[in-house]
Order: sequence, then structure tokens, then C-alpha cells
Amino acid sequence: MSNRRTALKKPGFFFKIKPVMPLSRKALVLFSGGVDSTTALYWAQKRYAKVSALSFDYGQRHRLELALARRLARRLQLPHTVLKVDLRQIGGSALTDHSVSIPRIMRHEDIGPGVPVTYVPFRNGLFLALAAAWAEVRGDDDIVCGFNTVDSPDYPDTRASFVRAMQRAIDLGTGASSKGRRIRIVAPFIRMKKSEIIRLGLSLGADYSFSISCYAGGEAPCRRCSSCLLRKRAWEEAGAEDHLLNRLRKEGKI
Repeated sequence: MSNRRTALKKPGFFFKIKPVMPLSRKALVLFSGGVDSTTALYWAQKRYAKVSALSFDYGQRHRLELALARRLARRLQLPHTVLKVDLRQIGGSALTDHSVSIPRIMRHEDIGPGVPVTYVPFRNGLFLALAAAWAEVRGDDDIVCGFNTVDSPDYPDTRASFVRAMQRAIDLGTGASSKGRRIRIVAPFIRMKKSEIIRLGLSLGADYSFSISCYAGGEAPCRRCSSCLLRKRAWEEAGAEDHLLNRLRKEGKI
């Protein structure tokens, strides 16, 4: 049996989108404010009795995403918490260390192989660990995240093997598990292209007008970082207009 099939059978870690999930369960969504986590928020709302959002102020260059994430959470009337974890003290990433430049590229094909300089060392591992602690104290059943690897395979902390390892750590390292309560990581988009995630979100009525992807730190996309190029291509493949660009045009910001 392939590794993928084995993973699909493991309880607590989902690759495929489940049409029905127990509506008595509580979900905690890792919510950065980007396209993937925005979709995860809408996805969870359709499947759980209670949904809350957890974001992180980690000293990221593009901190505007947090302000806009708060706006969307308020519009959806969802509980939203921002935990402060200053990863600038660690550095090692263009997103947290201003001495490291964000690569400026013209075409998607110019995105080079290997771990990118915008990778923040073990960021998602730290986020999942903190989310597990938060969920344990507050009684959340599932941690829903928007991880995907098809378009960005070189980030080591979004891969299926990484999520499985973190699930194992939560199973072994939480008091909840010793009492028979399992906190599950749910990663429904991990085998999907970003365009497919957008199409799913649109079918759920997702509003992406406040979702920020640009690494440069502004509300208007720079159009020259890898994240902007990936987002542009995804919307084109999805056959729709980017909600964020539509809003910015209406507001005269671009």
C-alpha cells in the first residue's frame, strides 16, 4: 500500500475533503489571513458546530495580514485570537529579518528550486504546537490548517510527512491524549493546487477581498515576489478575478 493511502487511513489527519463531519465537534483554524487559511475558515464553518480562529504575530514583515484577518473574523462573527511569538529573535528568513532581501522575480518560472529564503525556520511546527496547547486548554477537537504543497513543494513544514509527525507529537505529548481525548490536525487541501483551493472557497462563498499574500508588506501586491506570482497564476487558473484586486480598485488604491 502506498504511503498516501496509509496516511489517508490514519485517523486525525485528512487529505481528502470530507462531505460530512460530526457537527458536535469544535474546530480551531490556523488563520494567517492568506488565501489558503481563508478557505480553511469557510470550509470549517460548513463542518463544525463551533469554529474559532488563531493567528500569530511573529514579527512578520507583512503584518498587515493580521489587521485584515481581524476584519474578516469580525465580519464572520468568529472568535479570533492573535498570539504574539516574536520569531525575529531567531531570524533566518526574509520574512522576519530585514537584512535578508525578498527575491524580486518577473515570472513564475524564475522561482528557483530548494528551500526559499521566505521559509521561516520551523514556523508551522511552532504554530501547531501552540495551537495544540490552545486547543487542549479550550476543548477544541480539531486544528484545521490550509497547508498545501503542490504549488510550493520546497517548504518543508507544509508537507504531508511533516503533518503526520506533528500529529504523532500531539498524540504523545498532550495531557488530553492521556485522558482519551485526541486533538486532530486536519489538512484538507494538502494535495490541492492553489487554484483548486480558490475554486473550493468560491463554492463556499469565501470573501478573499481582505486576504493578503504579498511578502513585501503592503496591501497592494508588489507583483514581484513569489507569493504574488503564485497567487496571480492561481486566480487565472481558477478563471476568476482576484477579490483583493477588485476591492483595491474600487477604493482607488491601485
